Amino acid sequence: MTARPKTARPDRTSPKVVVIGAGIVGCALADELTARGWTDVTVLEQGPLFATGGSSSHAPGLVFRTNASRTMTGFAARTVRKYAALELDGRWCFRPVGGLEVATTPERVAELERRRGFATAWGLESRLLDPDECAALHPLLDRERVLAGLHTPGDGLAHALRAGEAQARSATGRGARFLAHHRVTGIDSTAGRVTGVATDRGAFPADVVVSCAGFWGPRIGRLAGLTLPLVPMAHQYARTSPLPALATARATEAEEARLPILRHQDRDLYFREHSDRIGIGSYAHRPMPVDLDALDGRPAGGPMPSVLPFTEEDFGPSWQDARELLPALAQGKVEQGINGVFSFTPDGFPLLGESAQLHGFWVAEAVWVTHSAGVAAAVAAWLVDGRPGADLHECDVNRFEEAQLAPSYVHRRSCRNFVEVYDIVHPLQPALEPRPLRVSPFHRRQCELGAYFLEAGGWERPHWYEANGALPAVAQVPPRGEWASRYWSPIAGAEALATRERVGLFDMTPLRRLEVTGPGALALLQGATSNQLDRPVGTVTYTLLLDEAGGVLSDLTVARLGEEEFQVGANSRLDLVRLSRLLPADGRTRIRDVTGGTCGIGVWGPLARDLVQPLTATDFSHRGFGYFRARRAHLGEVPVTALRVSYVGELGWELYTSAEHGQRLWDTLWAEGRSLGAVAAGRSAFDSLRLEKGYRAWGTDMTPEHDPYEAGLGFAVRLDKGPFTGREALLAAAGRPPARRLACLVLDDPRAVVMGREPVHVAGAPAGYVTSAGYGYTVGRSIAYAWLPAASAGPGTRVEVEYFGAALPATVAAEPLFDPAMACIRR
Repeated sequence: MTARPKTARPDRTSPKVVVIGAGIVGCALADELTARGWTDVTVLEQGPLFATGGSSSHAPGLVFRTNASRTMTGFAARTVRKYAALELDGRWCFRPVGGLEVATTPERVAELERRRGFATAWGLESRLLDPDECAALHPLLDRERVLAGLHTPGDGLAHALRAGEAQARSATGRGARFLAHHRVTGIDSTAGRVTGVATDRGAFPADVVVSCAGFWGPRIGRLAGLTLPLVPMAHQYARTSPLPALATARATEAEEARLPILRHQDRDLYFREHSDRIGIGSYAHRPMPVDLDALDGRPAGGPMPSVLPFTEEDFGPSWQDARELLPALAQGKVEQGINGVFSFTPDGFPLLGESAQLHGFWVAEAVWVTHSAGVAAAVAAWLVDGRPGADLHECDVNRFEEAQLAPSYVHRRSCRNFVEVYDIVHPLQPALEPRPLRVSPFHRRQCELGAYFLEAGGWERPHWYEANGALPAVAQVPPRGEWASRYWSPIAGAEALATRERVGLFDMTPLRRLEVTGPGALALLQGATSNQLDRPVGTVTYTLLLDEAGGVLSDLTVARLGEEEFQVGANSRLDLVRLSRLLPADGRTRIRDVTGGTCGIGVWGPLARDLVQPLTATDFSHRGFGYFRARRAHLGEVPVTALRVSYVGELGWELYTSAEHGQRLWDTLWAEGRSLGAVAAGRSAFDSLRLEKGYRAWGTDMTPEHDPYEAGLGFAVRLDKGPFTGREALLAAAGRPPARRLACLVLDDPRAVVMGREPVHVAGAPAGYVTSAGYGYTVGRSIAYAWLPAASAGPGTRVEVEYFGAALPATVAAEPLFDPAMACIRR
């Protein structure tokens, strides 16, 4: 990757900011920026103010905060807090009527129990209701059809147009300006840095440009050379005629609604009150992608661009389902409806952050009203303070792989996301298409062994191998609950035990590998990460990529292969982007992503040396090839880079070679390992082994919201090595005890395997949440890692994990659970 300009802000206190789009996100961002002192803000809107013709102009405004994502829940909670405090000319911007999700199937009842767990884990008030309580809360419900409900009293209705204009007025009062009928025609730049925005009514100089254009975002992105994986999609919303059932207790025109907002996810429906009418939204219809060029060609004076003609034939089944849940609808009819355009992405998350290609060009796209104020606050903090104050790795615009930016991929995955909006989706459930997208050179051999593949980052990743189904240990693996049994097999347990007892072969190809070379390579990595990397050639170091506040952006494994050559084991494309932004301008230091052209196998277990040593003349003894060392060698005829590291807590090596040699490497190891009882082992076994050893998973166990000391990673920090990003914050943190810690929990019932994101209760009150979880086949216990207050994180503390409404007793345990003396890994 080539060098790019440094990310330093302009010298003046308030840089020139141009925000594209005056929908609710653009208005909220202008408000947040000006409140933080960046007052030179211009908001450009191609339509009128403030009913711009985008999604905000027709959004029904339902705000359900509970989400499996802690970050998205936080965005929604921030939105509620902010809009509840706003009004526009005496009219409300948020009405807290509460939220009610109903279940009409046993499967949905269980899902509501799981969602109540999310709400509790993320700090929201919620309660499970029986059918009578549901009917009392929403009298239009057919009590006989409802099995249970989830009530979230803090949810409600946001009035997008009022909230947008109210925030725009605040921003204007601090110096911002909003300009209607300015169509953006270009993004100006010089030497890789944005310099301004061109419109059909003149140019606007800018130090920072933020695209908040909603479903028009891909068009703006293209002007800046950025592919935004976003598909505009039509979504049906209808209003009934006046209903007699609402006549006696109808909400006033000023109130608009008294009944709670309602979801009927079993039929992909939601409802809200409009005084004496009911509004009905449906995700039950076919996906209806929208061509932006077709919206451009609509005649002037007609409906706004985001409102397409209502297709009654698509809504027919939903109308029938709606009347079954709310019988009072039979007294009315569908009086009006729209196919309203919204933004959908391949993974359902927003697109936030700065372009990796053009410095100063930022986006806040695919953001719904529900999350608008929270997103705006995070992006504003990111711009002004240099960090967003929340974990945004799920939302970062740079998270997608190149193959995931293909138009066909974006289209198909976004349509799938539309279909699954209200589906019960298992955390391990993969998309079915387009697959396979990325495969390792071992894929053919894995298929021959009956690999069961799941997908991550586009990679096909074996989770277990059916060929191992005959291993005697399969019968020893205890059963688990129905939910935890999905996308799992007891074969994974046998593979884990075989690794502990003999040796396992793990496909490490999807692990991102970066090649950092040149005279500035050491200085770049030293300044970017927390551990001491100025060590001899042939050493491997575990280190952390931190932000200025000491939050963990990523963890890296850095092998020094030459004086000016390093191989970096990273987590995602975000690591490549972050490190590339630090490249010196002279071009002599280079970063190259070599993942796709290389492959790797982890050979781990007590017999790993017995497998590898006969294949090479290189000394692989403990004395000749110590722990956390690297060297180049040949295994048979295959040139490899061997790293003596282990993420499973056993003796072994990661062996990397070029893709052309991949199948030969697999075959060589497989042939030699047969006499030793070697097994091919999948990701499910891998996760179990690393949990037993207490190894952290970035993005799950620790994020930028946590510092290394809280996460139990203080060993990877060398404060005395010299300057590095986050050092000053860690110097302060090192002098005080952490207020929270990542703790290891062992559940009393070994069959009670939880999945992650469950609330943890201490002394009967919510105190934290689970991060990683699974079963430890070697230790014979169910394991969960969880963030807890430091006072409750000491070994021996009794806690309860809430799982589908049940309280599962557990105990905080000393870690690691397996081999605390590190004898196995240093054989």
